[in-house]
Amino acid sequence: MLDIVLILLALALCLLGLVGAVVPAIPGPPLSWVGLLLMVFCPSLEISFPIVPFMLLALLVMVIVTVLDFVAPVWITKRVGGTKAGTNGATIGMVLGVAASCFGFFPGVLIGPFLGAYCGELMAGVQSGKAFKVACYSFLSFILTTGLKMLYGFAALSFVVYEGVGMLFP
Repeated sequence: MLDIVLILLALALCLLGLVGAVVPAIPGPPLSWVGLLLMVFCPSLEISFPIVPFMLLALLVMVIVTVLDFVAPVWITKRVGGTKAGTNGATIGMVLGVAASCFGFFPGVLIGPFLGAYCGELMAGVQSGKAFKVACYSFLSFILTTGLKMLYGFAALSFVVYEGVGMLFP
């Protein structure tokens, strides 16, 4: 019974981690890692490889992905000459895009950061061409970090599903 509860909790956390890969208010990779950790505590778990190094590596990758999620967009935007207003605009655009997607406008998640960075740069007095360039790079950093978070989330979910199904249906 404990196995079933832990597997279901691990699955729920990994699925929430995947949602968190896109929704900025949900810490996706940390939730996915906690899902992995719950699997380790399953009494019936029989893994053919050393679990402690695996969990430490998963923790290290989670920390790197999480730090990159916060650092990469700012670093890339500044690297291409973006202003603080462009970075703030991208963040506001991302939040508004997620909100729009909750009401059925799903492209808002992708369009929001781009438009936010572009408008932020224009409001800071940057010329249209440079503002567009900064917005493109801001969008690229959003896609990169979201992709890394989703990759981590799918990897964690795959492990939980594979091991969980193996325990429940030997």
